[in-house]
Order: sequence, then structure tokens, then C-alpha cells
Amino acid sequence: MTHIIQAQQAIIDKFDFLDDWMEKYQLIIGLGKQTQDFPEKKKTSQYLIKGCQSQVWFDSWLEGGRLQMHGTSDAAIVSGLMAILFSAYNNQTPQDILDTAPDFIEEIGLHQHLSPTRSNGLNSMIQAIYKAAHAALG
Repeated sequence: MTHIIQAQQAIIDKFDFLDDWMEKYQLIIGLGKQTQDFPEKKKTSQYLIKGCQSQVWFDSWLEGGRLQMHGTSDAAIVSGLMAILFSAYNNQTPQDILDTAPDFIEEIGLHQHLSPTRSNGLNSMIQAIYKAAHAALG
């Protein structure tokens, strides 16, 4: 089992532990509040993810053969969604990222419980991660 599959399963388990979606939303928002500060100098159009209702900035770089990610949003819930994605994909090899579908998103029910615009934003964030992984492979 790859590290990404293990990380995705840990996310599924964390969401399964909670009884209702109010608790799950609180978890998502709490995770968003724990994200690291994103440098103000990088809050530019170069780092902005298009397709999100909120402003979402994302940066990635290759370090030791693993993709490192950093990002933030001006909306707490979106920062939380980003934190969930980072917990699955940050510090993974680009090839492992590309080889592993984000099936855990459906399994925890995010698409069913997000507004259409938030769901589109989540898809845009996933695509940004896959694009970064593809670019890191050269």
C-alpha cells in the first residue's frame, strides 16, 4: 500500500468517526485554521488557482524527489479542503500522485455535501496538484 493510499485511508477514517456533517464541516474549518501562513508576496495571479469561487493560492516545488505543497485561501472552509488534499498528497513522489486517483473525496462524501461552486473549486485544487506533479516529472 502506497503512502498516498494510507494517507487517504486515514482521512476516510477521520471522517467516518464523526457522526454528522456539522461535525465534519467543523473538522474541515479547523484544519483550515491550522495551515501555515502563505507568504503575502506570493498572493499574486501567478499562484492563484482559477476555477475557485474563493481566492486560492497554491505553490509547489520538488525537494528530495518529493512534491512539497503550500497554499491558502481567503475562505476558511476552502483552506480546510486544501489541508485535506495536502494531507494526502504533500511530500509524495510526483509519480505516486499521478498514479493515485482522489477516490477518497467521494468516499468521505465531500462532493455531495459541498455547494456546486465549492465542489468546482475542490476539483480545481485537485487539478492544480496533478498539474504540479506532472510538471515535476519534466
